[in-house]
Amino acid sequence: MTERPRSSHEPANAEEPVVFVIDDDASMRRALVNLFQSVGLKAEVFGSAPEMLHSKLPEVASCLVLDIRLPGLSGLDFQTELAKANIHMPIIFMTGHGDIPMTVRAMKGGAVDFLTKPFREQEMLDAVVTAIERDRKRREADKIVAHLQRLLETLTPREREVLALVSSGLMNKQVAAELGLAEITVKLHRGHIMRKMGAKSLADLVRKAETLGIRRNKP
Repeated sequence: MTERPRSSHEPANAEEPVVFVIDDDASMRRALVNLFQSVGLKAEVFGSAPEMLHSKLPEVASCLVLDIRLPGLSGLDFQTELAKANIHMPIIFMTGHGDIPMTVRAMKGGAVDFLTKPFREQEMLDAVVTAIERDRKRREADKIVAHLQRLLETLTPREREVLALVSSGLMNKQVAAELGLAEITVKLHRGHIMRKMGAKSLADLVRKAETLGIRRNKP
């Protein structure tokens, strides 16, 4: 089977994960494409890091199988560039010349695995499955946060103040005292907040506030 060329005109199915491969060795690219396709995984390949940087990446669960020693921009430097570009794709590094400092740097940078060539096919497949599942969960969490953020934007500035205090554990009476409001006014604000945020209970509201990182401003 020949290496399937990457095409920006081939959008991935919304549910179909993609394994990206960057390696300057064409035979390694072909071998990895064949391996991933043998288990039904879509693979897109690149000969260099800049080639991938200039490509439009599909919005699907994905991971990157990356050779650590590349001409020009190295794999470790590319990992840093992706982080700067706010691209949080799980990375599986490959190398024929691994050493401990290199491995430590890669793992501290968030790499899923660090495989030394020649590696067993099952080792690679296990690492890819783990990476794709990690990315899928991250994307689901990001969607939840984005939805909650949209709900938060429907609150008035005063309602946001009340939300921060209520979610910190203060009772209505304490919130009223801190904001200089009547307790009945706080109750009304709280009712509006519950409805706008789609909260089924106070505990649910607190969880949503925690997810959004809402904290009480200490005086």
